[in-house]
Amino acid sequence: MDDQHLVRMGLRMLFDSAPDIEVVGEAANGSDAVRLVDDTVPDVVLMDLRMPGLDGVAATKRIMSARPSTRILALTTFDDDDHLYPVLSAGACGFLVKDTAPADLLDAVRRAAEGDHAFSPNALARLVDQALSTRSTTSPPPLPLTRREHEILALIGEGLSNPEIADRLKVGVTTVKTHVSSVMIKTGCPNRIRLAILASQHNLT
Repeated sequence: MDDQHLVRMGLRMLFDSAPDIEVVGEAANGSDAVRLVDDTVPDVVLMDLRMPGLDGVAATKRIMSARPSTRILALTTFDDDDHLYPVLSAGACGFLVKDTAPADLLDAVRRAAEGDHAFSPNALARLVDQALSTRSTTSPPPLPLTRREHEILALIGEGLSNPEIADRLKVGVTTVKTHVSSVMIKTGCPNRIRLAILASQHNLT
């Protein structure tokens, strides 16, 4: 959902190029977005934050109130706390900036559909910093991870997406996903935010 026609057109072209993603609608303002979600019941909503009339945060609140299973990713030009925390409080599962690489944006939508979270590196770093500001000074116990899993956890802590990790380690994206799932199971972390915090707690970043 975005008030800029050229942005929406570019996003549609990107998603139409992915055979596993179907665009079921687009809206130019928050009120239309709420109605469209009610009509089409999408798995994932890509929500701009600054739109005429009902803004993205308010639209997110209304959608999540009516359909709490909807996954909403904020996509915005404004990468600051004044936009990050309100939309997360409203129920968004991720926060991305509009200069996100196309492959990373596609990956974020897929992750959101699978129940995961997706954040731009700067937003993720701020969330981790806030979580760590109240952490205990006691040394955490050793992690039950393999060497490769430690490497992947460290890269998640840096804010890298699965394709970026795969490129860094010269392995396939499927291999990275398998390792990430294993790390989540072994550590009990339900999402990448918790993994990033864990990486910082263990000084892996």
